[in-house]
Amino acid sequence: MRRSAWLPWLVIVAACSKPSPPPPAAPPEVYVATVVQKDVPEYLDLVGQTEGYQDVDIRARVEGFLQTVDFREGSFVRRGTLLYQIDPKPLQATLDAAKADRATADSRLTKTTNDVVRYTPLAAKQAVSQQDLDDARSAQQAARSQVEAAAAAVEKATLDLGYTRVKSPIDGLVGVTQVQPGNLVGRGEATLLTTVSQINPILLTVGVAEADFLRVAKRFRGRVGSAPKAGGIELTLADGTKHPYLGRINVVERAVNPATGTIGVKLEFPNPKFVLRPGQYGRARLLIDTRKGALLIPQRAVQELQNLYSVAVVAPDNTIAFRNVTVGPRVGSLWVIEQGLKPGDRVVAEGLQRIRDGITVRATPFTEPGAPQPVATAGESK
Repeated sequence: MRRSAWLPWLVIVAACSKPSPPPPAAPPEVYVATVVQKDVPEYLDLVGQTEGYQDVDIRARVEGFLQTVDFREGSFVRRGTLLYQIDPKPLQATLDAAKADRATADSRLTKTTNDVVRYTPLAAKQAVSQQDLDDARSAQQAARSQVEAAAAAVEKATLDLGYTRVKSPIDGLVGVTQVQPGNLVGRGEATLLTTVSQINPILLTVGVAEADFLRVAKRFRGRVGSAPKAGGIELTLADGTKHPYLGRINVVERAVNPATGTIGVKLEFPNPKFVLRPGQYGRARLLIDTRKGALLIPQRAVQELQNLYSVAVVAPDNTIAFRNVTVGPRVGSLWVIEQGLKPGDRVVAEGLQRIRDGITVRATPFTEPGAPQPVATAGESK
């Protein structure tokens, strides 16, 4: 058969055949996590800076030339340890002069007292005038006042001479000296010599946000204004290690700082090995409450858009429904959900970018190895 004869048959067969439809697309695979209900602790994390339990500035209380520096900078000193010696000779001379004036005043008082004793019976016999007796009594009173003034001068000179030996008022670590032997100190002002810090215990000063303070104050209304009782506070140091001793609240300041919107709180930590020094930074974790029956889902399951939070809920028939939720605090890699979910709901933790509302999905259980889990409370069964 010629080619022109069978070509129309090929055209007819090709026109009658239709392409087969593509197979239906498989449902997208997503990883789902089940909402867990559990008691979880609620922490307040605060960043602060350490300071000495007492930071005492050592200052020169009298004027004079510094003779000696009697301590090793950065060492531990006991209360009463001699730190500095100021030249005592000028003040010793002042004390000697004050003692001499006191002796002169004592002699004058003795003389005037004898005059009063002698004139009193003579005035009664009119052997001397009443005016002479009155003058003697006035002289006696003036002499007594001079004795008191001289005694005060001796006491002041004694104190000033004692101030030439500058001693530590507390047990603690002494800082770097600000003056050297030969310097004139105390002229016109109390010259700063050094600083001694008591660092066992040591304080961590933190700023609590106003919102956090109100949240705690409303929850524990009966404790506001009373002595702080919160303890068991953990301290994480700058190198990521935890301080081996738990702390407690020492004092809560009176007012909120209007510049920062925070209220100052001082936390007290034992520091027997002097590991902590003033000026270090640390992060304190304070347990403020235990949230009963909290609903928890992975943080990656929550989507945020313009302060609105939503999750993709997988229905029993594996269809997707997006739902708005109200979130609470974070616990490790989980997030507390306050409203919008119930125990047993399944939410999409991975694969959110492949789904939309109403589609059917293929659900696979979500696992996150090594994720921190909520800490069980003391009364929770294990």
